[in-house]
Amino acid sequence: MFNWFRKKPENLEFPDAAAAFAHACSIGYTPLIGGLVPARVEEEGGLGHDGERTFLIAIAAPAGPEKLWSCTLKGSPGYPKEGDFVGFRIVTIASDLPEPANLIGYIACRLSFVLVQGKGWAAAQSYTPENLKRALRL
Repeated sequence: MFNWFRKKPENLEFPDAAAAFAHACSIGYTPLIGGLVPARVEEEGGLGHDGERTFLIAIAAPAGPEKLWSCTLKGSPGYPKEGDFVGFRIVTIASDLPEPANLIGYIACRLSFVLVQGKGWAAAQSYTPENLKRALRL
């Protein structure tokens, strides 16, 4: 109730994807199942036979950027380009694989260059298909 007059924190805006990704790397995100980790698209791989597109991405990990191959899902309404700032959604963490290949997930969205204080990166465009249901966590 008494927070009405408190000054609201400022959002951090960045000029481009490289600056936003560098800041995300300085934060160092811990990989969690269901979490969205900021990443930058390094290279486009190609189109799969089911309609998925593969990309080499660099994710913002606690020890610095780590590169791994990921994809957009079948039925995705769009796909990123090389150099885009994206969000990598972690589906599972495979304990039998070496890091960072143990992070199994997909490219869920393109992120804008705005870090909303207390909430995270603002999404600019979703790459998640409409028919994919989000996990309900209690």
